[in-house]
Amino acid sequence: MTDSRVRVTLIGVVALALFCALFARLWYLQIASPNQFVEAARDNSVRTLPEPALRGRILDVAGRPLVDNRIANAITIDRKITARQRDLVMPRLAELIGVPASELERKLDDQRVSPYTAVPVAYDVEDSVIVYISEHREDFPAVRAEPIAFRRYLHGSLAAHVLGYVGEISEEERKAQLGVGSYELGEEIGKSGVEQTYESELRGKSGVTQVEVDSRGRVLRTTETKRPRVGNDVRLTINLDVQRVAEESLAQGILGARTVQDVTNKDEFETFSAPAGAVVVIDSTDGSVVALASNPTYDPNKFVDGIATPLWKQLNDVANHYPLVNRATAGQYAPGSTFKLISAIAGLQSGVISPGKFIEDKGRYSYPTDPNRFFTNDNSAAYGRVNLARSLTVSSDVYFYTIGGDLYYRQRHGALGGDGLQKTARAYGFGEPTGIPLPGELSGRVPDSAWKQRIHKANPEAFPYPDWLPGDNIQLAVGQGDMLATPLQLATAYAAFANSGTLYQPRIAAEVSGGEGRTLRSIEPIVNRSVPVPGRAEIVRGLTGVTYDTDGTAASVFAGFPAGLVSGKTGTAQVGDKQNTSWFAGMTPAVNARYIVVVMVEEGGYGAATAAPIARRVIQVLNGLPLTDVAIQTPSKGN
Repeated sequence: MTDSRVRVTLIGVVALALFCALFARLWYLQIASPNQFVEAARDNSVRTLPEPALRGRILDVAGRPLVDNRIANAITIDRKITARQRDLVMPRLAELIGVPASELERKLDDQRVSPYTAVPVAYDVEDSVIVYISEHREDFPAVRAEPIAFRRYLHGSLAAHVLGYVGEISEEERKAQLGVGSYELGEEIGKSGVEQTYESELRGKSGVTQVEVDSRGRVLRTTETKRPRVGNDVRLTINLDVQRVAEESLAQGILGARTVQDVTNKDEFETFSAPAGAVVVIDSTDGSVVALASNPTYDPNKFVDGIATPLWKQLNDVANHYPLVNRATAGQYAPGSTFKLISAIAGLQSGVISPGKFIEDKGRYSYPTDPNRFFTNDNSAAYGRVNLARSLTVSSDVYFYTIGGDLYYRQRHGALGGDGLQKTARAYGFGEPTGIPLPGELSGRVPDSAWKQRIHKANPEAFPYPDWLPGDNIQLAVGQGDMLATPLQLATAYAAFANSGTLYQPRIAAEVSGGEGRTLRSIEPIVNRSVPVPGRAEIVRGLTGVTYDTDGTAASVFAGFPAGLVSGKTGTAQVGDKQNTSWFAGMTPAVNARYIVVVMVEEGGYGAATAAPIARRVIQVLNGLPLTDVAIQTPSKGN
């Protein structure tokens, strides 16, 4: 009896303790901290659904749309579809729209899409399919057809490297944007070009819909809706007409060069490979980029709704010459004789030449301390007595070899101006990014003694000579050796010379505007610095001779052009075991030029043969002249 009472007592004590704990917990939940749990309950029952905003348009300088948005029919599937419905729907839908069922399953299971929104599984669906689904709803439960907005590049591949493309934001990009603007996985973001640079303007503001759901996740009602705000428009400095002609001309020139024999190859018959090229047109008065073309190119529309893996591989295949690379800003090449403008200014600045000083050009040059090593003109041509203007017209290498040698002598003996070539090149923007507001720009290279020591120290086997030698400076004076420049750098340098000494940062956009074309922000020109322009009249005379003098390296290309319309400089850069890089830097009009046109074709031969004919057609459109086809030449001169 006693044991029984003890057991009952223990059970009573345990029961009392449990009830006390339960009452204490209830008191805590209802009295001590009710607000905390009310908020938690509310959070559990309300879901926020973002509604992406339409991106703003991208316009050309005249306000003509280059990029906008389109509405397309899309097929969506409700995430709440049951397993039984899924088994029935997927095979039927796959057969109807011609997409593998496995692909539909993959899209439906994509966790980046909100569980409370329908999942798009097919786009640009034909109207007949939409009608069929609407008439057979019982066969397609949880399937809907609805309009969805897509980015649209109205002119296909035109200006692709300027405009860029959009794509689904990655986790890394989303983290990088924290604090700038909230992004959800699955949203689109600018991946390159203007789409990336002006992302904050183009994106707009997403809308929000709040819905109340039950314990099973079923939507009960909508509690709040905020409509999205369309992104701002960005008006570029690009002229659609000039851009189109630049790309057409570049494509014509590249294809034409591939049919022409490379006469510098004495061992076998070979045509130019001409795999790629670029055209840059700049307004020298304010640095505005009027056209910027790169070939090969791509169609940004292919990136809308995700690019197919095989196409992505093609675009990144060396055999296809990397179409995604913007040669105008990220292609680095020896500039050849187009660099003689910089060498002429350096020579005048340092005093090793004067506009009227003559040099006897016998076709070759040797540095005094190494008289048995010769640097020759193209084809060993001898031009006789040449001064500054004449040396530019006929492209006398000997004249500029002499400048490079004389400046090297000063450098070795500690005299002022010995670094004139490097100093002038850097002043004119070589060796650093121009600052154009496009991603991926490279800096090029201005080699000097310090650079050579660095590369020797880093890799002495590949670069066994740490000293800056006479030949290094001599080759630099004609844009050869280890000098590298982008087409855009060359264009900005010539623009600074044309406008009498103002080096602008290239400008790609003119303004940002909101609804109804209301200007929100003007994007003003930016001056990087002032640069010296000594001997300008004589240099212009020499560059005008290039296009009009009977001995000018590009005179045959511009035969028949109105007087005073164009001046410029041809360039033919030798690159290791590759064919020559073809260059032309043109200015129009010839004196007090407003527009600079730079053309570069990789492995395209002489500058006068390939690049100059391309530039000729671009200069035609800039001056309202009738357009003629690009006619590739086979000159005997043109370095």
